[in-house]
Amino acid sequence: MTTETLFSNAARLASRFRESASGRPHRPLQDYADAVRAFSEDLPDRGTDMEEVLELLVEKADPGLHLMTGPRFFGWVIGGSHPMGVAADFLTSAWGQNAGNHTASPAAAAAELIAARWLLDVLSLPRGCSVGFVTGATVANFTCLAAARGEVLRNAGWDCDADGLFGAPPITVLIGDDAHTTVFSALQFLGLGHDRVVRVATDDQGRIDNASFARSVARVDGPVIAILQAGQINTGAFDDFATLIPLAREKNAWVHVDGAFGLWAAASPRTRHLARDIGDADSWATDGHKWLQTPYDSGYAIVRKEEAHRRAMTIAASYLPLAGEGERDPSHYVPELSRRARGFATWAMMKHLGRDGIAALVENACDAAAVLADRLSTEPGIAIANKVVLNQVVVRFGSGLPQEEGDRLTKRTVSRLQQEGSIFAGAATWRGRQVMRLSVCNYQTTAAEAANAARTIIEAYRAEKIG
Repeated sequence: MTTETLFSNAARLASRFRESASGRPHRPLQDYADAVRAFSEDLPDRGTDMEEVLELLVEKADPGLHLMTGPRFFGWVIGGSHPMGVAADFLTSAWGQNAGNHTASPAAAAAELIAARWLLDVLSLPRGCSVGFVTGATVANFTCLAAARGEVLRNAGWDCDADGLFGAPPITVLIGDDAHTTVFSALQFLGLGHDRVVRVATDDQGRIDNASFARSVARVDGPVIAILQAGQINTGAFDDFATLIPLAREKNAWVHVDGAFGLWAAASPRTRHLARDIGDADSWATDGHKWLQTPYDSGYAIVRKEEAHRRAMTIAASYLPLAGEGERDPSHYVPELSRRARGFATWAMMKHLGRDGIAALVENACDAAAVLADRLSTEPGIAIANKVVLNQVVVRFGSGLPQEEGDRLTKRTVSRLQQEGSIFAGAATWRGRQVMRLSVCNYQTTAAEAANAARTIIEAYRAEKIG
């Protein structure tokens, strides 16, 4: 089989999967145990023809695939992997470029350079920031906080990049009580501890309480990192950057913003007020495989002070080329040396959409979320538990019932929807109550799709309420 035939077959099979979405449930057709059984076999002594391997891969994998690319997937904040980004990612894999440095792959480094400039522009962040192309917001938070750790300790007279943390001045980390779990993981990975933090009280939407933050800031001394949030994972709420960042500055704190999906609010004239003054922070983490619809894996670690970013991440060795004047070495901004060339898919998506198209992605998702909230709130017994400011909707079933009964009804309704498969929504706990969380983050989710989804949810709720 020729390479052209093999790649054409792969494209055909990929297209077949995408085109089957309308008739496919929004859930896997088999569970994990069945998937393991499907793949389980001894490694063969002899190789298998490439065409047969491709067909077998699809045969074994397809039943265990979730329709995350579908227009009614609301389970997590997950983009739809737009065909333009997927096509660019096909080429990225075929080109086989190791994007570790600019000499090994000038095109990969150049694509990252220009895509980084476009990202700073569309997100209204300072143009001099450095950008690392990482796997996602988890590693973006890790990368930014590594730069923060190094800088606040350096300001205290300690070089942790060279000397580690043994004997270093303690760092105080101020973080909201409703921060995302991956931020706590990043603190753990960096030796700062996921529990050795000052957790600041939050309001009913998960925003940091300004007065509580002010009291916490007043009590700390020495190196400080303050972590704020753009887009709380349940409610979509934003911290008050205009108030909190100046408070943190009073103690010379490094301010980091976890904006995995919420940072993209800055791309739309309709929503950018939510991110007012966010550009005054020191670092920001966000995803491409959420609202920009790039395929996995795609995230961005953005740091105001490039020198701090480079000190935390640069990998040096005698066999690695040095970047010259005006040259950007991609490995200076990420934890990896060998990695895929993530900049190509980002460049392709931004070139395809343009500024207006990116804004439309955000606005369409917000419109769909508003439709979901409006339609669901008209049904007696269904309550919307958050202010729908962006793309997140928190739903409670059995409003007016005793809490335990309402929680059971919520669980049953979510389970029914997941089994039926017309849509996929996930369960969560919010303020001590069981809820259904709807996340709208797919380029195909129109207001009409949202209205249909709301009808499906109401039908499931009614059936469970009667049962």
